Amino acid sequence: MAEPRLAVRRRNRSSSERKRSRAPVQPIAASSPVARKRPSPGGEGPPAETPGSNDSDEDMFGDYDSFYENDSLIAQVDDIEHKYLQDKNMDVKAAGEVVLGNLQSGVHQKEQDNFSASTNVVDLKSDKEGACQMCDSDSAAGNQELTESILDDLPSSQLLYFEKRDELSSATRTSPVLKGRDEPVNSSLDKVRDPLSFCAGAEHRNRPTDSSSHSKCVLFKTESLKDHLKSAMTGNARAQTLQVSKTKQLKEAVLSEEMFVARKAIESSSVDIGPFYGLPSKVKDLFRQLRGIETLYEWQHDCLMLESLQQRKNLIYSLPTGGGKTLVAEVIILQELLCRQKDVLMILPYVAIVQEKVWIQGLSSFGIELGFLVEEYAGSKGRFPPIKRRVKKSLYIATIEKGHALVNSLIETDRIDDLGLVVVDELHMLGEGSRGAILEITLAKILYTSKKTQIIGMSATLNNVGDLQKFLQADYYTNNFRPVELKEYIKIRDTIYAVDSNTENGFVFSRLLNFKYSSNLEKADPDHIIALVTEVIPKYSCLIFCPTKKSCENVASLVCKYLKKEFRAHREKEKQDLIKNLKSIGNGTVCPVLKQTIPFGIAYHHSGLTNDERKSIEETYSSGVLCLLACTATLAAGVNLPARRVILRSPYVGNDFLKKNQYKQMIGRAGRAGIDSAGESILIVQEKDKHLVQDLVHSPLENCYSNLLLELTKGMQSLLLSLVGLKIAVTHEEVDNFMCCTLLGVQQQLLSKEKSLSEIIKDGLENLIEKGLLKGRISEKEHNSKSALTITPLGKATYKGSIDLAYCNLLYRELKKGLEGLVLESSFHLLYLSTPYDMTFTCSPDWMIYFRQFNQLSTAERKVADIVGVPESFITKKASGQAIRKNVDNAVVNRLYLTFVLYSLLKETNIWSVSEKFNMSRGYVQNLLSSAASFASCLLHFCEELEEFWVYKALLTELTKQLTYCVKTELIPLMEVAGVLEARAKQLYNAGYKTLAHLANANPETLVRMIEHLSRRQAKQIVSSAKMLLNEKAEALQEEVEELLKVPTDIPGTH
Repeated sequence: MAEPRLAVRRRNRSSSERKRSRAPVQPIAASSPVARKRPSPGGEGPPAETPGSNDSDEDMFGDYDSFYENDSLIAQVDDIEHKYLQDKNMDVKAAGEVVLGNLQSGVHQKEQDNFSASTNVVDLKSDKEGACQMCDSDSAAGNQELTESILDDLPSSQLLYFEKRDELSSATRTSPVLKGRDEPVNSSLDKVRDPLSFCAGAEHRNRPTDSSSHSKCVLFKTESLKDHLKSAMTGNARAQTLQVSKTKQLKEAVLSEEMFVARKAIESSSVDIGPFYGLPSKVKDLFRQLRGIETLYEWQHDCLMLESLQQRKNLIYSLPTGGGKTLVAEVIILQELLCRQKDVLMILPYVAIVQEKVWIQGLSSFGIELGFLVEEYAGSKGRFPPIKRRVKKSLYIATIEKGHALVNSLIETDRIDDLGLVVVDELHMLGEGSRGAILEITLAKILYTSKKTQIIGMSATLNNVGDLQKFLQADYYTNNFRPVELKEYIKIRDTIYAVDSNTENGFVFSRLLNFKYSSNLEKADPDHIIALVTEVIPKYSCLIFCPTKKSCENVASLVCKYLKKEFRAHREKEKQDLIKNLKSIGNGTVCPVLKQTIPFGIAYHHSGLTNDERKSIEETYSSGVLCLLACTATLAAGVNLPARRVILRSPYVGNDFLKKNQYKQMIGRAGRAGIDSAGESILIVQEKDKHLVQDLVHSPLENCYSNLLLELTKGMQSLLLSLVGLKIAVTHEEVDNFMCCTLLGVQQQLLSKEKSLSEIIKDGLENLIEKGLLKGRISEKEHNSKSALTITPLGKATYKGSIDLAYCNLLYRELKKGLEGLVLESSFHLLYLSTPYDMTFTCSPDWMIYFRQFNQLSTAERKVADIVGVPESFITKKASGQAIRKNVDNAVVNRLYLTFVLYSLLKETNIWSVSEKFNMSRGYVQNLLSSAASFASCLLHFCEELEEFWVYKALLTELTKQLTYCVKTELIPLMEVAGVLEARAKQLYNAGYKTLAHLANANPETLVRMIEHLSRRQAKQIVSSAKMLLNEKAEALQEEVEELLKVPTDIPGTH
């Protein structure tokens, strides 16, 4: 068995098989058969013609006369033919049967000895499929399908030759002599067309012969079978070519064959798993074309060849940031989709990363080329349960919350086994608050309900791996590989120290800063940021991580203020284009700080930017137009933007001291693979923090602990409710058994010291019964009570809508109250109901703005304020600074204020103008809009489960769409395409691209010419995303049609 390699692996033939009378030609998978038959330029010429050769025409094939690169094959045919022709008493047709039978067996023997993607795939596929079909030769329908599939794979010239042959044979039926000359060749061709005739036609061949058969026998004796085969092949070569791309046909045949081989290899768990880790070589080509990846790192190869992956065990693997973890996951995902034909779920921590994975990293392009669907589950996007595809498989790319809802819907519809693989990026998120609790719940449900679903987890920052291994029942792989060496430094005053764990205090002197500071500059920049930055920019890129959003803007302004004017000349035109682009995004307005800093190649990056602005800044930084970004810590965990040098402005994030995990994430951005020879990080430290930083740099990573107990309503109680609702566990005993499969179950001795886990479960179930979400009784004396619990309609609506249990009863009351007097003159009342509860804590109303907005409401809209409990008098007194005696719920007041913001957004569809009107950052307004769209989607699912709220369904469907895109109606079809935001949608619409079909069928080159500031890469991504979305919609409609036309199996009177 061949040793697998990083490149496309082929099994080499033995030296005896490779011997030729001329120089060997290297086989190539996708080359044409004729090309392989030619002698190599430097090889020997064809040998002299052998005596006795009676070829009347020029021999086009020289001495290379085998379909399967075995020059002894036709010699065997000659030997067998002469042997049987010497026996005068043998029936000639029986001789033909033996000859062709031996020919067939020779071919299959060759397949077994030398099965490789580099052989003639078209011929190989025909024989392989023919061999499979022979096992079921009793099925006539199978034979017909086989013939059709073989005809599909034959070259166009051969197809035309068959047509010509049929015409000739029908025209010359009256001429016995001509018929006698033609039919031997045709009969051999029939056997090429239908491999089953080699054995299944035996009965036909043994029938008594007539006079025409006699003439065939005479010709069969007098002419060599070798001549007939050569004659047929010559005819094929000379036949007129159909107007079909031969290259395309060959490529399709290669892809189809390699996928068949890969699937078989995966099923057999063989070590030699085919061309590219069990995948078609086209996958390797796509990684080269779309990502520029030529070869895999050694660790990636080792990881993909792990025994645990071959046996489909769960796996956790950990490497430093930038080590190439994602590529390994993508290869495993493609194996699952293409070879095992199962759906895959990929869980990512943030919406921005989901969109990047779908759009920027081109998984949509992979889907279009390889025939699977990519579905985005983020924000308000995603269908529950997902459409059940009959043919194509789906890759679901989801946030943590949407991934949980998706898994719930698959369990509920008994489709969890359709999910062959779950991949979790940033597995350390298990230990981070409510989102960690939701991720733990999701993985525990998969482990408990499906024994066929494999789980792969990856992270750069894992410590207590043993607990995670026990929780996920997984093997572990780790490696310290980084494609670019990372050098860590800290700076105290004007001295830079290298981090060295071998020294006593952990630091060793490196150098002094060589930069002359004036007294004014020293006051403005006491941390010497300008000195550190100018050592690398503009030639190389640099990131400065700052503790707050305001600090980001201040640092960007400071640096450009003291830079020399020469910095403005670096790629000046492209920087001016960026400012124009930002101006169009802001409808004529650009942030004053960005307007000042961008000419120097500097920008800030934090959550205060809109999605459009962030994307534009990220793209220009990646292309080298911007050389310095001042950013918050969220960029380290979010978008992948590496740099030559990373500077940490302070060892704090907000007011909290830096954690080791955060530190590792930030410095991990230093060093760009393929560009930099090394990356360096510099942490700026004040003398007072020196000892804290020593501990930080040399301490281990933080442990990952379960958050199910800390996050009660989103953790433990939410889990208990959905367990009963999904019927995973409906008794106290069953719930106890399930909890042993959670991370909390593994760590219960550490986390639940005061109460046992069983007692915590009992308290949780009783609390849910009190809230009216569950029905049943928990026995006081017997913990392992076997009395079954059931879920109430409100409980079912709560878990299916992914509603926080802290708000479910309040939400129900507000919706019920709305039914009594829902104001439908505008969307204001519905918007209030769709405003997320958790955003109210971050809101501080400006009372004068509140008062002005209230006065602009119509009489009907003012009733909404009264219904929800915010009287006009309260707002008036607040605005005028008067004392308030009446108690009003602050959460309701703040929620109504946010509703005014959303109402203005829907009317104006301009984040810039709304953020100025309410004196809020545009990033906050954007976040409010995204959260409202997501909550409206949850609210819709909540109402779908409660019959009494039927009226809300249609209203919320439309509102969710408006909040998701917040643009004019005509732009919504374009905004559905991943990567197309409002500014780009306007450009496309104005250029005439008004529908999804327009984009899916667009020429990327034409898009680049017509759309300003659109790169060729972006144009290709937009087109591929549009094609993927169009395919999804078409597939969904087709599935619906097939479902409608399907004949029911339980029609009365049919049995």
